Amino acid sequence: MKKLSARRRHPLAAVVVLLIALAATGGLYTLFAPADKAKADETAQSLAIDEGKKLYAVGCASCHGTGGQGTTDGPSLVGVGAAAVDFQVATGRMPAQQPGAQVPKKRNIYSQAEIDQLAAYIASLGAGPSVPTENQYNPEGADIAEGGELFRTNCAQCHNFTGKGGALTTGKYAPTLEDVDPKHIYEAMQTGPQNMPSFPDTTLTEKNKKDIIAYLDAVNSDKSESPGGLELGGLGPVSEGLFGWIFGLGGLIAVAVWVAARTAKAKKS
Repeated sequence: MKKLSARRRHPLAAVVVLLIALAATGGLYTLFAPADKAKADETAQSLAIDEGKKLYAVGCASCHGTGGQGTTDGPSLVGVGAAAVDFQVATGRMPAQQPGAQVPKKRNIYSQAEIDQLAAYIASLGAGPSVPTENQYNPEGADIAEGGELFRTNCAQCHNFTGKGGALTTGKYAPTLEDVDPKHIYEAMQTGPQNMPSFPDTTLTEKNKKDIIAYLDAVNSDKSESPGGLELGGLGPVSEGLFGWIFGLGGLIAVAVWVAARTAKAKKS
């Protein structure tokens, strides 16, 4: 008893007791809390996949196959990822109404919860891009000027200089980017839907994508003004060149005709 009392009075006794208490608390937390949370998350994910599989069987399997392997009417969905599902279904492009050169955007028929379930099921078939978080696609604080450079370099060839859209070959087209949800723009860059090439983070970083989204938000904002005056639809050099050709060259021809007429009249007199 005397030895025990002496140890209790030792200067390090309180520290040892505190360390033991902390170790016991940490061990109990590790043993119980995370396991329960992980199990709950696993159960919720499993339920989402099951519900998504049911939705897939009704609305998608006829074209993409019962296991997402693809058919002659639709490509394989193995490895496309949750982001591709969220983009295609949330914008109403899928399920498609009819086959064609390109599936247009239309009214969405699924709730966001159902879209999440479909995405969970497709993601379970193979790894692919995940649905981005708001922090990834929120343009607040992004570099608009840098986004404009990136957009004109990588996107303007199809979508035109301010994202107004444009025609492609054999009935295809680049859709307008006006009033498109920033999340869907990010997902489109990440997954490359339909005729669009994909821009993974190795090609355009997360910051690059945010900058592009910020640029599109700036040029398509109701409050934005064209620094060059009349924007002529924002379609770039085609409409501007046509305007210059018709009115500029037309004006010069009119002046030349007027000068010639005046000269001929002066000679006669």
